[in-house]
Amino acid sequence: MLPARWFTLLCAALCFTAGAARAHDSWFSPAGGNAVALATGNRYPVQDVGPSAASVALSGCSDGETHAIALRPAREQARWLEMAVGTTDAGHLPQSCWAELHAAEIELKPQLVQVYLAEIRAPARVRTAWAELQARGVPWRESYRKFARIELAAATDAPHELRASARRPTGMDLEIVVRGDSPIAVGQPLELQVLRDGRPLPGFAVELISERSALGVWRETDAQGMLRHRLPFGGWWLLRGTDLRVSAERPDTWESRFVTLAIEAR
Repeated sequence: MLPARWFTLLCAALCFTAGAARAHDSWFSPAGGNAVALATGNRYPVQDVGPSAASVALSGCSDGETHAIALRPAREQARWLEMAVGTTDAGHLPQSCWAELHAAEIELKPQLVQVYLAEIRAPARVRTAWAELQARGVPWRESYRKFARIELAAATDAPHELRASARRPTGMDLEIVVRGDSPIAVGQPLELQVLRDGRPLPGFAVELISERSALGVWRETDAQGMLRHRLPFGGWWLLRGTDLRVSAERPDTWESRFVTLAIEAR
């Protein structure tokens, strides 16, 4: 069996429904007007399937002043879920939106696991733990959750203090946040931080993928959960990563958290 075929089967296993083949990361994209699109796909920016409205556990937006702007599923499409952004009393535009999806369960065949671990850049401790489970004949069982966030175009023209406020952590169990109050600009320093349960997550692998190229760039967070990069060209970028570990509550079961952040460089 070819590796490409393994990857396709893995993505099918990670989908939300049996008919949503070749699904993996979930991310936000601007949808025009007062809406954003939440999609799941094999490789950004191709939207393969739209999550169901029922799969959204929590969601919201911020304009930098009001931190509880509503974000609700509006219309299910074949390849994305259209989500409507609420309005504020002052009529301000949202600068960022976020969503958490309900947990789902999967089982993987052993031949797919190595492909999966390579695709998410799993650390050595994960590979060692899996080898120990395999030696005992334990199958791969996993419970996964997904967290997505987007910084919208309104943030580019917003006052510095509002932009910084809209970038604050939302409190999701895993998230990537932009640090500082500067617009995201081509060739300029970009600082990001990964937070797990509200605390910096060190040694976490993050891939940066441009809408213009499927070839990603990998970075790893430092002791403070920070990573630094300069985006080489403009347009939309997706930052993606997966935190995978053996469950502390369910013996011989894996727990994973998938996280994405969509940003636009100008």
